[in-house]
Amino acid sequence: QVQLQESGPGLVKPSQTLSLTCTVSGDSITTDYSYWSWIRQPPGKGLEWMGRIGFSGETAYSPSLKSRTSISWDTAKNQFTLQLSSVTPEDTAVYYCASIGRFPNYWGQGTQVTVSS
Repeated sequence: QVQLQESGPGLVKPSQTLSLTCTVSGDSITTDYSYWSWIRQPPGKGLEWMGRIGFSGETAYSPSLKSRTSISWDTAKNQFTLQLSSVTPEDTAVYYCASIGRFPNYWGQGTQVTVSS
C-alpha cells in the first residue's frame, strides 16, 4: 500500500524558509503519470494546492505561491521536498503531501507548521 509521510520542523521564524520532505513508500515517484503534490490548510480555512512535481521531474505551482515555492525531489531516496521562502504567520498551516492524478489518491497524515518568532 502506498504511504506518504511528511517531515520537517514544526516551527519556522518569519522571513525564513519552510522546508518539508515527503517520504513515499509502496510506489516510485518516477512511476509513469504520477504527480506528487503539496497541499496546505491554514487554521479555519480550506485546502490550498501549492504545487507538484511530476514523474519526469517537471514542476507546476499555484500562481499565488509560485514566487516563493520550490518543489524538488530525490529519486534515489523516493522523496520530494517543499521549500517555501519568506514565510509569514499567514503561512501557518497543516501541510500535506499527496499523490494526486491517478486512482486512487494517497495523502500523508499532515504536519503542523507554525510561523512565529
